[in-house]
Amino acid sequence: MIPLSIPNISGNEWQYVKDCLDTGWISSVGSYVNQFEEKITEFTGAKYAVATMNGTAALHIALQLAGVREKDLVIVPNITFVASCNAIKYAGADPMLIDIDPHTWQMELDLLEEHLEKYTYIVAEGDGETEEIVRPYSLLSHRRIGAIMPVHVLGNMVDMDRLQRICKRFYLPMVEDSTEALGSYFNKQHAGTFGQFGTFSFNGNKIISTGGGGVIVTNDEILAKKAKHITTTAKKDPFEYDHDEVGYNYRLVNILAAVGVAQMEQLPAFLERKKAIDKYYREHLENENLQFQKVGDRVIPNNWLHTMKVKDQRGMIKHLLDNGVQCRPFWVPMNQLKMYQNCRYISNNDISNMIYRSCISIPSSTNLTDAQVEEVVRVVQSFK
Repeated sequence: MIPLSIPNISGNEWQYVKDCLDTGWISSVGSYVNQFEEKITEFTGAKYAVATMNGTAALHIALQLAGVREKDLVIVPNITFVASCNAIKYAGADPMLIDIDPHTWQMELDLLEEHLEKYTYIVAEGDGETEEIVRPYSLLSHRRIGAIMPVHVLGNMVDMDRLQRICKRFYLPMVEDSTEALGSYFNKQHAGTFGQFGTFSFNGNKIISTGGGGVIVTNDEILAKKAKHITTTAKKDPFEYDHDEVGYNYRLVNILAAVGVAQMEQLPAFLERKKAIDKYYREHLENENLQFQKVGDRVIPNNWLHTMKVKDQRGMIKHLLDNGVQCRPFWVPMNQLKMYQNCRYISNNDISNMIYRSCISIPSSTNLTDAQVEEVVRVVQSFK
């Protein structure tokens, strides 16, 4: 079976992990955690990075530090991995779901702006002593909208210039779910660096992997220090077990960070391989009956998970699996999951459902051979 998306362990991973084992530094304290965070900042251009146990934990903390509070709403696209909405719930808020663009499969900004114009009002909150907080409230529920969470689906990106203007106009903090977008750029600026926070994931199927793991990036030094503090159980003294608030045991362990350091060393080569695979698939497969994501002129995607839209999704899935090509359907839209089916869903034509019922992800690993890529193309083309 040609695999869908598996780690490429071909660098210094064994050497760095052995160093952790030999020295005994395997837990959440160790030099590789700091090295990994430094490599993330160097690559993305963010000023600060805080490694976490996974991408969901990173989203949870980022939302909390962005000021999202209990009973808030957080705007998020309806097509995303469930962790996006789960993190919103962890913060005590509820998702407000926005339909997607039929071509890019990113949050539909016309729909977003129209809804904010027609169905929100602005409230300034403060007690005269603390800094005033301005946020939009929903005219439909009179609940505060605490933040917006764009998701860079499959490593593609929405028009971030326009989204930033919308956020400024409506006083919305932005927390980027860039968990799939390490190595993606809009207008030469790296994903995750447009909002107050960005987050990345290093799950086994991502472009680099630490097995599990995530990271928060920000340009705000105070918020970065706060993130590091509360992800390490809010322990305020290096010797005494003295904690000054409710914290979380969310830090990435040194042994996994060691894998991450080795993976980051290979990231430029991984990105080049993803680009080559994407180019081959598009040149040999795209036609009137099979399309890939549209990528905007100012977007350089990381081509994380190659996903195609076809007319007979279920038939194609069976054909691929029967012929030794691993594949997956797209995520179920959030409004179709029982725990989120009562969330407000902003849509005109339910593009999310159409994309869900027509898209398939095909092999995308960076260690695919040319022969395997050619075989995937052959099998897809042989479907009748």
